[in-house]
Amino acid sequence: MRLWSLHPKYLDTRGLVALWREALLAQAVLAERTRGYRHHPQLARFRVQASPLGSIAEYLRVVQAEAAARGYRFDASRIDPASGAGGILVTRGQLEFEWAHLMAKLDVRDPAWKTGLAGITSPIPHPLFRVAEGSVEAWEKASGPGNRSAGRP
Repeated sequence: MRLWSLHPKYLDTRGLVALWREALLAQAVLAERTRGYRHHPQLARFRVQASPLGSIAEYLRVVQAEAAARGYRFDASRIDPASGAGGILVTRGQLEFEWAHLMAKLDVRDPAWKTGLAGITSPIPHPLFRVAEGSVEAWEKASGPGNRSAGRP
């Protein structure tokens, strides 16, 4: 599961569709409608919010809006009606890590899409997130040695 801190506009088609599905799964986990993925580290930052379900719903609304802007039909009725109470902090280091991770994925998956992102030196976050100084987030499993996702596209 990858709930990108980056704005979804940077994701290629496959990445955007995967994000939609994974965020819907995260919503189901936070609503306790599924037993899988309950302890996934990507959910930590949503769980500590005043309204975890509202926060993931706000996250999903932005993903759905990006899809609609591209002409895709992601079913907005699948988003919980709850509302989040505000922004979630994300570190600059986390954004930089995710940007590098996305660029590595695009090398393999969609080099043409990556070429379109070549001039971006400071990517913006998903609108739910507010940037603070700091290194890669502690919950990010891909930051350590021997990580199973390190180097994977």
